Amino acid sequence: MSADTNVPSKGIEINWTRLVAMLTGVGLFFVVYYSSPWPDAVDPAGKHFPLSVEGKGALAVFLLAGTWWVFEVVPIGVTSLLIGVAQALFMIRPAKVAFKDFMDPSVLFIFGSLVIGLVFTKTGLTKRMAYKILALIGEKTITIYLGVFVLITILTHIMAHTAVAATIYPLLLAIYSLYGEGDKKTRFGKGLFIGMAYVCGAGSIITLLGAARGIVALGFFKEMAGKDVSFFELTYYMAPVGWLMVILLWLFFAVFFKPEKRVIEGLRERVGELSREQGPISKNEKIGLLIILAAIVVMSLQVMIPSLQSLDKTAIMLLATILFFVFKILDINDLELIPWNIVLLFSGAMSIGYCLWETGAAKWLAVNWLVMFKNANWFVFVMSIAFFVMVMTNFIMNVAAIAISLPVALVIAPYLGVAPEVVLFASLTTAGMPFLLLVGAAPNAIAYDSKQFTSGEFFMWGIPASVILMIVVGLACFVIWPLLGMPVTVPRAM
Repeated sequence: MSADTNVPSKGIEINWTRLVAMLTGVGLFFVVYYSSPWPDAVDPAGKHFPLSVEGKGALAVFLLAGTWWVFEVVPIGVTSLLIGVAQALFMIRPAKVAFKDFMDPSVLFIFGSLVIGLVFTKTGLTKRMAYKILALIGEKTITIYLGVFVLITILTHIMAHTAVAATIYPLLLAIYSLYGEGDKKTRFGKGLFIGMAYVCGAGSIITLLGAARGIVALGFFKEMAGKDVSFFELTYYMAPVGWLMVILLWLFFAVFFKPEKRVIEGLRERVGELSREQGPISKNEKIGLLIILAAIVVMSLQVMIPSLQSLDKTAIMLLATILFFVFKILDINDLELIPWNIVLLFSGAMSIGYCLWETGAAKWLAVNWLVMFKNANWFVFVMSIAFFVMVMTNFIMNVAAIAISLPVALVIAPYLGVAPEVVLFASLTTAGMPFLLLVGAAPNAIAYDSKQFTSGEFFMWGIPASVILMIVVGLACFVIWPLLGMPVTVPRAM
């Protein structure tokens, strides 16, 4: 016999979860895009906000991308490409506009942040920092969680949370390598990296240096409510809330991501040996650290020195990137190490965010949501705003999420006796903590590059974390902020 006819041929394996998710996303797109016109949104003043054909298309792309991102139907960066393609093919926005957003300054800022992380890794700064920290923290894995989370929070007080994530990420890789499990997925690995993403968000709300959203929101608030909120006033109200979230997140990860090992045996001795082997700080480490610190100092001083405010943060980050190559800290081969999947992810996130904004779809959603609570109790109304911003900031820029909700909220607030300050601070709190989707914030995507978790796992664990966030916001509105002197209610407008 020339062949064994009894050997079964290998059939095509079908991933049914992937197939169903793929078809669900496509189905949602076509159902929404080709549906009949939707009714106008009407604000309390009687102003109508129609949903255009392009706006309906933006919502269709929004649902398609969200479904594919959560279930990782294709690599997350490829889903981002689909966002631009769908806009162009279905004439939701011109291709030139849709794809221009892929090189938005915010995307290039994230690219620059990733380059900084690469410099830390290549020069050895990451390992040097990791060894010092572990020598202080000790061998208990739960304590390592706490030490890392506290370090992240402190850093977000003085630098943008994206830069913090890019700095801390390689440090966590060095710490995890000492855990002794190689590249294997573990609860400890998940806790370290998902925890990094969540805590970056929690810490970033405490000062204006943690993220650009605070500066933009305060400027917008001054224009709408006619009130100034100073740098230190924001920190005064936000510090208790941000640090409370950090503590609760530590407990959350200690319980639900309890490390497989209670201690890393011999860690102190091992760290001491590795530290001695590394020797004195090198020339490249010094130059790299000097460039990074200079960029951080300039961006931090921008908040307090008006003459520096005209300097673009992205330009500063890219100048630092260029200097790394000028001083030969990096070379052409290092560009291949950039996680382009993450860069593309945020390119698509910017494109869908601007699409929802420019077509009016985001405004239509905000008005429809908030008018449902126009006769509600003040607390329910404030929580509804916080919840809306929390959901939207997982899909679009947090600044945009605030910008589309605050105008409507501040119109309704006086009629319910709600002080504008509590509306602002509740919105800023949830805007900083998108715990559901990777596209919600750069630290989420940077953490994903560790390959310790899937986007679906991130989404599922983000649900209880978001519940904790909403409970903290409620506690802040009812107890913390009133105790600190913030007005939460005012006489009702007639």
